[in-house]
Amino acid sequence: MNYKRLNDNAKTPTRGSDGAAGYDLYGANTYTIEIKPHKTVMIDTGLAIEVPVGLWAAILPRSGMATKRGLRPVNTPGCIDEDYRGPVIVALHNDSDEVQNVEPGERIAQMVFLPYYLVDWNEVNELSDTERGNGGFGSTGEK
Repeated sequence: MNYKRLNDNAKTPTRGSDGAAGYDLYGANTYTIEIKPHKTVMIDTGLAIEVPVGLWAAILPRSGMATKRGLRPVNTPGCIDEDYRGPVIVALHNDSDEVQNVEPGERIAQMVFLPYYLVDWNEVNELSDTERGNGGFGSTGEK
């Protein structure tokens, strides 16, 4: 996986265990960042990455940070396309009612690599029938 450090505080993403799907992303901040309740702050990782062809990088919450502190990426999942070469920045949102601090070098999100499929669009007059049909939100729940 090719990556470039954009500043001296950038840390290489790491996995928490051998079975972890996600790579932890670290903030490259040099000072404590305060996130007020229900606000979003952009946190730079100090990295640019070269996502392999046929994959995209999903930026996802770290479960402990989300459940214990109410901090999560606001655009979950964030999407880094294979042709993007700019800085990896996490828009971290505070869902809690308390101020949360992000310390320098703290793990702020995780990145998971996933395949994607390209499709050809074909406009039709009718779609094939299914048992569900056009039943939407909540349509497969209890009756």
